[in-house]
Order: sequence, then structure tokens, then C-alpha cells
Amino acid sequence: MNRSPFSPGFWRSPLRGPWLTSVLGVVLLGGITVLFVTGLLSYAAYNPDLSPVNDKTPDKGLLGFYLFSWPTDPHWLYRLNQGVHVTLGVTLIPVLLAKLWSVVPRLFTLPPARSVAHALERISLLLLVGGALFEFVTGVLNIQLDYVFPGSFYPLHFYGAWVFFAAFLAHLALKTPTALRNLRQMREERNDLVPTEPAEPTVSRRGALWFVGGGSLLLFLTTVGQNFDGPLRRTALLAPHGGADPGQGPNGFQINKTAAYAGIRPAETADGAWHLAVTGRTGTVRLTRADLLRLPQHSAALPIACVEGWSTGDQWWRGVRLSDLAALVGYDDAPDVFVESLQRRGAFRKAALRANQVADPRSLLALFVNGEELSPDHGHPARIIVPAAPGVLNTKWVARLTFGDL
Repeated sequence: MNRSPFSPGFWRSPLRGPWLTSVLGVVLLGGITVLFVTGLLSYAAYNPDLSPVNDKTPDKGLLGFYLFSWPTDPHWLYRLNQGVHVTLGVTLIPVLLAKLWSVVPRLFTLPPARSVAHALERISLLLLVGGALFEFVTGVLNIQLDYVFPGSFYPLHFYGAWVFFAAFLAHLALKTPTALRNLRQMREERNDLVPTEPAEPTVSRRGALWFVGGGSLLLFLTTVGQNFDGPLRRTALLAPHGGADPGQGPNGFQINKTAAYAGIRPAETADGAWHLAVTGRTGTVRLTRADLLRLPQHSAALPIACVEGWSTGDQWWRGVRLSDLAALVGYDDAPDVFVESLQRRGAFRKAALRANQVADPRSLLALFVNGEELSPDHGHPARIIVPAAPGVLNTKWVARLTFGDL
């Protein structure tokens, strides 16, 4: 038996061939296209062109061409987008691994380049495989809140996505005609994936597809529940925000950062110690929590949805409209706002919101949730809540609001 992976006789599985590779490729074609589009939308939801504090991927240049003002309707837009992006990404892992397994002999083909065109194809294949593994690995680590990779997740995942998708398009252009022909004919063609000395089959190709599909279904069922409240969340066994709610009562829903993690000391948020600085066209106004309670109070039912894919159902928030606070400092029409938190550690201690977000009547400086005061972990004494915004832009422990064009 030849034990060198560079020898065609080394790869003996009878499952490998154009038909299996084509079926897996078509599934990935649709899935990865959706992943790329939802990834771009997720990035756009941060309004990264509004302020450097929102943009964790500097020097993006032409790669930022798609940016637009992120809407506030429907209020569940980011929840849906990120739920699809993360759940689909996890679900596609068995398909990706099966696809890589089906074509692995090509990575060991000799000579490595038979022509210039073949060399370009091999380079695109290496970028495709490396980019796919990089994107899926960093994505899964981010979902698990396990940041073992060097640097920030945001630029790594962003630029990795563009490298991968460029290679994906090149590979698509080269291989789509062959894949469609294989699927139409539903028969095996001889090519370099078909083993020269096949081993005895232990499962059919359709059986292999059922196995891959079963793995994807299992990952889907143990991930998707993090997008829902109630018993279904307990099925999200692979998600950090799966399982039961982390607490009891009106404040007992999911969070990412605790007050202790953010370095929030109880003494600085106590009545008499904390105040909110609101700055704008007419100067700065300092408001205590009692002052805020004397302003008109409004309610909105909005979810919390985070980049890691988890979300909550609509919570009932009550507080002061951001547009009313803008009016206190001289703005009849809502402008942009720069938000600063008491938080001392971690990303997004500062955030910027666009004028359309400030103007939405559901955008609040929330003081209460579900009929009770905010708990420390949910942002007491005051936090931002905006429809359709990523969770990190719903700043907790707010200390200053600066209204004006950013």
C-alpha cells in the first residue's frame, strides 16, 4: 500500500468523485452567499462610517462601499440578521468539512503547477480553504466568547471574509459549469477525485450525505435556541447564552458584560453620586436620576441582540426619549449622539448613534425594564436602548451624551 499522500493510490475512498463534491458545493454556494450578505449587513448595522469608535476595522477603503444608514424598522432586524448569520454558519460546519474531505487529494497533486492557469487555480484553492477555515474558526470562537486569537475579532473576521469571498468567487467561476453538469447527469465522471484503486464501500454516497445532513441538523438544533426565550433556549447546548435565564424577576434575562467585569463600582452609581452630562448646542446640562424621572417617561418593547448570535425577546423598557434629551440642549431636529459609559474595561465603552436612531420615538435612555429599576448588570442607573441596533451600541452605565453632527 502506498503511504504517501502525494500518490494517487493513497486516496482510496470510493465516495470521492465529482457528484458528491458538486452536491456539497451547491449547498455551500447558497449558504456562504447568505453568510457573506448577512455579515456585510451586520457590519453596516454598526454605522461604522459615523465615528471611529464604531469602526473596529480601520483602513477598509473601497471595502466599505456598501455602507448606508442602518434603519430602526423593523425593530427585530438585527436580531433576525445576526441569528441567521450565526446559526447558519454553525449549521454549515459539517458541510464545509465534508467538502474539504472530498477534495483533499487535490491539495497533494504533483506537480503543484502544470501551467500558469493551473498555478492561479491552486493559489485560489489555497486561499479558499485557508479563508474558509479561518472564518469558521474565528466565528465559532467569537460565538463561544473565547478570544484566543491575536488582535480584535472585528478586523480579523472582516478582512478574512473578503479574502475568502474573493477566492470563493474565483473558484465559483472555474467550477460552476462542471458542478452543474455533474448534477444534471447524475452519473460519475472520471477525474482526479475518483480513486485509482478504490476500497470496498461501507456506505453509499447518499448515505454519506444523510450523515452530513444529520450533523448539520444536530448543530442547528443545539444552536438556534439562543435566539428565543422560554423552553426553546434550553436546547441551545452549544451556545454560552443557552440554558435557563441567568436570574429571576424582571431583570432576569441574558447579558454579556456584568457590572463587575466592566469595573462599575456601586458607589459611583448610587443616588447622589451619579449624574448624566448632556452636551449640545446650548451647552451642558447635568441631570441626576431624580431629574430624569421628572422628565416625560415613555415605554418601548425592544429586544437585545448581539453579534455572537444570541438575543432576547422584547423587553419592556421605560425612560426618557433620546430626542427629548437632545431638545434640552437646543436641538429641534434630532442630531447624531456620542455616548460615553462609566465602563472601564472592554470594547465599546463609547458608541455613536445616527440621527435617525436618535429621532425614533422608541429610542430611550432607559431607567426601568419590565416594570422595575434596571439592575446593575443591565446598566443601572441608565442605559441606551435603540430599535434594531446591535447590543453593544445599547450602551450601559451611561455617563455622558454629546449631541451634534459627528
